[in-house]
Amino acid sequence: MSAIGTMVSARGVVGQTLHELAAEHPHVWGLTSDVGDPIKAFAQAFPDRYVDVGIAEQNVVGIAAGLALEGMMPFVAGMAPFISMRSLEQNRTDVCYQDLPVRFVGWGGGLTTGGGSTHNAMEDVALMRTLVNMAVVSCSDPNMVGAVMRRSMAYEHPLYIRLGKGKSDPCIYEPETMTGEIGAGLVARDGGDATIMAHGELVAEALAAAEQLAADGIDARVVDMYSIKPLDTELLLRCVDETGYLVVTEDHLAFGGLASAIADVLVDEGVRPKGFRRLGVPQLYTGFGSAPEQWVKYGYGRDGVAAAVRELLA
Repeated sequence: MSAIGTMVSARGVVGQTLHELAAEHPHVWGLTSDVGDPIKAFAQAFPDRYVDVGIAEQNVVGIAAGLALEGMMPFVAGMAPFISMRSLEQNRTDVCYQDLPVRFVGWGGGLTTGGGSTHNAMEDVALMRTLVNMAVVSCSDPNMVGAVMRRSMAYEHPLYIRLGKGKSDPCIYEPETMTGEIGAGLVARDGGDATIMAHGELVAEALAAAEQLAADGIDARVVDMYSIKPLDTELLLRCVDETGYLVVTEDHLAFGGLASAIADVLVDEGVRPKGFRRLGVPQLYTGFGSAPEQWVKYGYGRDGVAAAVRELLA
């Protein structure tokens, strides 16, 4: 297992973990829609449990639902924008309507592909979290992906696991600290002046922002709210109670994702923070460029997060 600070491919972790699970569990299947390279080792070892349908995401979801009805545990691997959008009706009707244990593993979450709006998953969290019975997890650490996949073997409902680019990702936790529990969050850095909540690749940016703030004497807590649905409501309310101020940053549309899920809980619980700020993709179709470039452009990278905390506290 990798140590904190090293770089690991989250897609590689997907392939390795799927191979290990299949060796232990004969009902585990791997499915893809023409992007099966990360699970190539699984395909070679278990060809009778591997399906590649080509560029046909709707078909692969239907097949996964059929396998789940026969008692199998299908993992569908592919690009986040197409898993979430092109096959949305099949996700809803074939999988969620029947509450089947299909696992969707999508890479390219947020603006990480560099391929422009057609290949950016800016809406995927909003779409998938609206589906009845669907859980949504967004992994910040490549080793977290494996922990969630292993934990999901005992989870009886549909699950969407979101990755960023997934090719070279920073390890930010000791591997043994990640349980992969669905419905939980992690305090990545403690602090008492304000709370920054993030998911996926933005957790590392939030931690960098907290270091900037510390240089100014501001003690910011960073929470990795990797389970977006179900949400760790207890942790959320505790952070608001203890720090008062809340900034949410995510590589997703600023409305519809984690910030909206958090706002729903706060309103339903009758809790009002001293200050609340949401950061993310504005209501526009983004251009081309690397993810870090676009995080800066749209103001939700480390500098934007630090500025938002300073503004709230001011």
